[in-house]
Amino acid sequence: MVTLGRISGLFGVRGWVKIFSHTRPRESIVDFGTWYLKGRGGWEAITVLDGRRHGNGVVARLEGIEDRDQAAELLKRDVAVRREQLPPAEEGEYYWLDLIGLQVETLEGVELGRVTGLLETGANDVLVVKGDRERLLPFVQGQFIKTVDLSAKRMVVDWDPDF
Repeated sequence: MVTLGRISGLFGVRGWVKIFSHTRPRESIVDFGTWYLKGRGGWEAITVLDGRRHGNGVVARLEGIEDRDQAAELLKRDVAVRREQLPPAEEGEYYWLDLIGLQVETLEGVELGRVTGLLETGANDVLVVKGDRERLLPFVQGQFIKTVDLSAKRMVVDWDPDF
């Protein structure tokens, strides 16, 4: 499962919910016909009937959820899809989840650690690499990121290991 967001609030009295979406654009989370909501017993499938951008967030209507009380039972549940529901990444583009866990080394072969997360900034995304210490590396392909080999779980970067 790939977590794409979370049910963060209620919208109206007819069972609509607010979604905090990690997708870009935010409203593309409603394009997936089936979501999986994390519950006590694991992941439960639910059909998305309607949805749209609303202000800075997203609202959605889900099958079987007809009123505010039913919607309230879904609050704070993670929204995920199966990996195979995601469209293939374009050439030279990567899903963040594919980058997490990659071994990072410099052009000279110095190991810096593994990608443990990414940060979104206004200018570019930033890799969080943990090894002997934590490093923040700008994810700028060509300039700093030289190669990404998902099958080998390896990334080569042009980076000073002392920085």
